[in-house]
Amino acid sequence: MTDEVRQIAERIKGLREIFGLSVETVAHECGTDASTYAAYEEGRADIPVGVLHTLSRRFGVELTTLLTGEEPKLKYYCLTRKGEGVAVNRRVDYSYVSLAYNFIGRKAEPFIVTVEPKPQDEPFHFNSHHGQEFDYVLEGKLIISLNGTNFTLEEGDSLFFDSSIPHGMKAAADKRSRFLACIF
Repeated sequence: MTDEVRQIAERIKGLREIFGLSVETVAHECGTDASTYAAYEEGRADIPVGVLHTLSRRFGVELTTLLTGEEPKLKYYCLTRKGEGVAVNRRVDYSYVSLAYNFIGRKAEPFIVTVEPKPQDEPFHFNSHHGQEFDYVLEGKLIISLNGTNFTLEEGDSLFFDSSIPHGMKAAADKRSRFLACIF
């Protein structure tokens, strides 16, 4: 794992310990098992953004704080120019850029997500988290598997769904896909 993932892991472990919660309790709240959650805290496994979002709400901290170790500072607006969001490259499958990282008290987490192409027979990596999600395709084609149903979205297509339902994404064909993802 990268140094960035290890730092995030240390922050979530530290918060769990400050709150006096067991691994099992927090794992249950995140919708995962204790061994998977322990792997997150030890920096041995990629931490899905949905899990980080759940943890930020649980511990009463901004997602930005978990990701960067810094508190957001803006409360009226957050302007993010092209290419200037905070990169959240903590997974092999996807790269994320946070678009509202410096805004205090966000009610949604908007990201630009890039998915590189892989062999089409490669299985989906599923994830689920509390809340809702909105995905809007900006470039390429994106396959979203939602509880066993696959949707192929092209540029301009969108999907809004209950993100507690297991879901996975991958680029269609041999071209990368970029999409706007908003987690509520």
